[in-house]
Amino acid sequence: MKISDILNDPKFKISFEVFPPKKETSWDNVKEATEEIAKLNPAFMSVTYGAGGGTSRYTLDIAKNIESKFDFPMLTHLTCVSSDKEAVSRHIEEMKEAGIHNVMALRGDLTPELEATDRSKWAYTNAVQLVRQLREYDYDFCIGGACYPEVHPESSNQREDIKYLKEKVDAGVDFLTTQMFFDNNLFYNFLYKIREAGITVPILPGIMPITNANQVERAIKLSGSFMPQRFKSLVDKFGSNPDAMKQAGIIYATDQIIDLYANGITNIHVYSMNKPDVARGIKDNLSAILGKEFE
Repeated sequence: MKISDILNDPKFKISFEVFPPKKETSWDNVKEATEEIAKLNPAFMSVTYGAGGGTSRYTLDIAKNIESKFDFPMLTHLTCVSSDKEAVSRHIEEMKEAGIHNVMALRGDLTPELEATDRSKWAYTNAVQLVRQLREYDYDFCIGGACYPEVHPESSNQREDIKYLKEKVDAGVDFLTTQMFFDNNLFYNFLYKIREAGITVPILPGIMPITNANQVERAIKLSGSFMPQRFKSLVDKFGSNPDAMKQAGIIYATDQIIDLYANGITNIHVYSMNKPDVARGIKDNLSAILGKEFE
C-alpha cells in the first residue's frame, strides 16, 4: 500500500520513525526495538538512511523485516548527498527488488567533511534531483519529501524556502513530512503559507518526544527548532530527573498531538528514536482518541 493512500484516509493515524543500526553488532538490539514499536500497530513506519548511505543495507533489512511480520507498509529513506548517480540507481533497484513502494527522498545532512568539499563536483545538490530520478525510474514509487516549518537552515528566508518546496512537490513528491517543532502555532502558520503557495499534497507534522535534557541541544542544532518558554520550563524543572523528564516529555508530545488533532490534523509522524517505551507511552495516552484500531 502507498503512504499517500493512507494519508488520504480521514481517520486519525500515527506513524513512527526508527533508525537502522550503525554497525552489525547493534543489529539484534535495533531489530528488537523496531519490532516492539511495530507491535503498537501504527499506520506505517519509516526507516532512516545514514549520511552518505553508510547504513543503507540495514535500512532495507529493517524495512523488509518489519514488512514481512506486520500488516502495514514501510517507508524507507534515501539520501543522495555525496553519492553518485550509479550508487543511487543501484539502491533504487534494491528497493524495487525488496518490494518497497514508499521512499522518502532527501538530500541528506551535511557532515563537516562534506561542507569542506567543492559542491560543484557533487552529482546531487538537492532533493529535487533525486525526486526526478525516482520519477523517471520504471517503478511506481510513492515519494515523500521533507519540509521545515521554521525555514531550512540553508535558506535565507521562508519565502525562498517555500519556493524551493513547491519545486520539489512539482517534481513528483506525493506527501511531505515536517522537521520536528515544539510550538504548534508555527506549524499552523506554515501550513497556511504553503497552501497559499499552491502546495496541496498531504503534510505530516513530525513530533519529537524530548525525554532527556541532552536531546534539547541536539534538536536545536539539527533543525534550529524554536523552544517555547513552556517547554524550556519543563526541561529546567525535570531535566535532572531522568524518569520525570521522560514522563514530562511524553506528556508534552502527547499534548502537541491532541492539539493538532483538535485542529483538524489527522496524520501524525512521531520520531520514536527506537524507544518502544516512549512510543507506547504516547499510544497509551491517546488510547481513547485513537480507538480500537491502534490496540
